[in-house]
Amino acid sequence: MTSKETSSGKSFSMKHVGWKHSAGTRYVLFLCLAVLFYVSLAPNLLPERYNIQVGARSEKEIRAPMQIPNNKATLKAQEQEAERVQPIYTIVTVPNENLVVSILDRIDRLNQDDQVSREDKIAIYKLEIPQRAKDFIQNFVNANRSSANYSDKLLDEMLKVTNQQSYKIPEETFIKIPRLTSQDIAEMKPVAREIVSRLTNDQVVEAQAARAKVAELVSASTLNQRTAREVVQELSKLAITANKFYDEEATKEAKVQARENTQPVYIKQGDVLVAKGQLITEDLYNLLDDNGLLKNEVNYWPQLGLLLLSLLMSGGLLLFIRQTDPNKFKYNNSQLLMLVLIFIITVITMHLAGILQSTERPYIGYVAPVAIGATLVTLLLDMTLAYFCSMLFCILASVILNVHQGQMFDFTFGFFSLVASVVAIFSIHRASQRSTLLKGGIMVCLFGSLSVFIMTVIGSGGQWNQIQTLYAIGFAFAGGLLTAILAIGLMPFFEVTFGILSALKLVELSNPNHPLLRKLLTETPGTYHHSVMVGNLSEAAAEAIGADGLLCRVGSYYHDIGKTKRPSYFIENQNNMGNPHDNLDPKMSKSIIIAHARDGVEMLKEYKIPKPIRDIAEQHHGTTFLQYFYHKALRLAEEQGKEPDFTEEDFRYPGPKAQSKESAVIGIADSVEAAVRSLRNPTVDQVESMIEKIIKSRLDDHQFNDCDLTMKELDIIAKTLKESVMGIFHSRIEYPEEIKKNKTTEETRRSG
Repeated sequence: MTSKETSSGKSFSMKHVGWKHSAGTRYVLFLCLAVLFYVSLAPNLLPERYNIQVGARSEKEIRAPMQIPNNKATLKAQEQEAERVQPIYTIVTVPNENLVVSILDRIDRLNQDDQVSREDKIAIYKLEIPQRAKDFIQNFVNANRSSANYSDKLLDEMLKVTNQQSYKIPEETFIKIPRLTSQDIAEMKPVAREIVSRLTNDQVVEAQAARAKVAELVSASTLNQRTAREVVQELSKLAITANKFYDEEATKEAKVQARENTQPVYIKQGDVLVAKGQLITEDLYNLLDDNGLLKNEVNYWPQLGLLLLSLLMSGGLLLFIRQTDPNKFKYNNSQLLMLVLIFIITVITMHLAGILQSTERPYIGYVAPVAIGATLVTLLLDMTLAYFCSMLFCILASVILNVHQGQMFDFTFGFFSLVASVVAIFSIHRASQRSTLLKGGIMVCLFGSLSVFIMTVIGSGGQWNQIQTLYAIGFAFAGGLLTAILAIGLMPFFEVTFGILSALKLVELSNPNHPLLRKLLTETPGTYHHSVMVGNLSEAAAEAIGADGLLCRVGSYYHDIGKTKRPSYFIENQNNMGNPHDNLDPKMSKSIIIAHARDGVEMLKEYKIPKPIRDIAEQHHGTTFLQYFYHKALRLAEEQGKEPDFTEEDFRYPGPKAQSKESAVIGIADSVEAAVRSLRNPTVDQVESMIEKIIKSRLDDHQFNDCDLTMKELDIIAKTLKESVMGIFHSRIEYPEEIKKNKTTEETRRSG
């Protein structure tokens, strides 16, 4: 693995342990929702506290009658001391050199066994050598579980880190191992032992750093045979593991010790607690109450009830998301933060309408755009989640918009909110244009007004005030229009702030009249057709594994936009003309081909195309290898009698590798479409074999290391692509019974 690949993998792993995927942050956000519910409902549900002086100004100076512990300041000081404690790392001594020697002993024994074929030996080594490395660490951990040397948590951390930093031996090494003789292995043992022992005697936190020194030590060793040197190098890298690990228990103990050693903070006797005329804050009130300086008796049961209600609402939302189909709900904390903001916006609009209300004019509350929350959740997150949130918005509206004393909930506003929210979800859940939001707002107007009329007529007992009913219907109609206006205005804010590519935005970007797509069509019609075909294939494959199919389709349209800068250098645009690469230096050809990804990103930035689509354009080739131009350069150097001044790495795309399933799927579909297009008379077997070969090639090249694709999903992608290719290229593909006896083969080459 190259250093570039290593750094890419590290950045990806760091990205996925940040706040966006932190379980702690997730629970904090739901706790914030509970606080929001509590604060929103408190003015209407909690009784007036006449005997509480919080917020009033003190009529006299209050001094501490004795030395009073300042718990808040003490806790703050303790936490500051605990924060100063640095993470503690403990060294675990592992005899790694024994592992490499045992592996070489096993190789020696098996290589001498003439009853086992070379192919079987290769297969055994592929399975047994990596397993021996895993078992070696596991056995060490198991052996030390009951000892007093290391704690169980430290051993668990060791097991986790070594698994994360495990080394994968290249396939070609296993092919070379059966060639080793007993004499070779005898020479290799002391070298391997010395290298592993020397590198693991140092403190190793990142195994990769130590492994990077192996090649230099092997070069300086006494080994002369190339195969022996290569095998020793790979086995040594496998045997080297980290030996210095984060010790959670020791760190916690140090923090506890730091807190215990912190001196308590006190308010001295006679110090002024509250100055005359000073505003009594919540902190001051708690300080006075904790120290018996207040005589007020407060009934906290209502507060407890409201707190439980708030926690119940927030907890219900948490459980709903957790229990829903995991393939449907893939929220990270960024999306949950967006959900919290949607709730805040909805609650604020309800309170603004509530300010205008009065007992005489309660109908003004119908102007509140109560459906804005359900609308935004539907458009930005998920329709099913929007239905659940509608129930919460219904509860909030029935309390916040209630102006009647003596009752906790006003059913009329709750019913109105529920109807408006459900109608909004039905109206816009398949929205493909911004105008659909306005149509949805009109539907909210109509059904919201109808619900108000129904509740007014039912509640009037036959004697209803027609003027007030008309006012109520008018305000409900206005509330629906306000919902549409706010939704249209807030959608760009959420799309830009959270990097959301909503279905509306994606459909807009898929319009063929977009300047970039027009440019692609007019200047590179071959690339345009290729992009459309890739869009069809990738959308089907993405939807089959639960990824964003629409994003794949639209991303495919733009993924090769960089080819418009030099269209004639790409094979799909070379109709009735020669290939300019035939007369170019391979390095120049490579630079031109590779540049289209970078050029595409620059063009997409210029046109302010959202980042997820720019990422697809940049990542769909990953760090794949341009074999054709590499081998052409080798032949040219050989013809000129020169030593190659380049390596395979010079003929790779700069990456990064696909960071999302969508980018990976488009990369596969891109290769499949180009390969199928290059076949003159493709057969079913050829197509199936070709798809499997492309996926295996990318898998072996570690192109999926930075995304979340599983082996099962790759199988589903392969099957779906095969079916899609059969459908798209049906007229060109020969089925088994149609295959002629005399098959012709054609060498295919794909330049971009």
